[in-house]
Amino acid sequence: MCLAIPGKVVEAFDQHGMRMAKVQFGGIVREACLEYVPDTKIGEYVLVHVGFAISKVDEEEAHRTYQLLEEMDQLTELMAPVVEEQENRAPTRLY
Repeated sequence: MCLAIPGKVVEAFDQHGMRMAKVQFGGIVREACLEYVPDTKIGEYVLVHVGFAISKVDEEEAHRTYQLLEEMDQLTELMAPVVEEQENRAPTRLY
């Protein structure tokens, strides 16, 4: 099952022309794209699904949802290692 996980925007920046953010989920921080919610500000809460912030939520709703997901053991994807993009890497052929 795919879920959107609530998190707090702690930093916003541009990356390759896209609005991005560092989003805090409990004690873990991950990057997320803010293109679907471009008016999001630092300190606000968003629902993140597969690396995209898809909507904003208030703090109370974010905490309540996060706690329920934690109780249902649905936060394991946050523990997966982050794949870093390499700047000067040679292109990969797919054929």
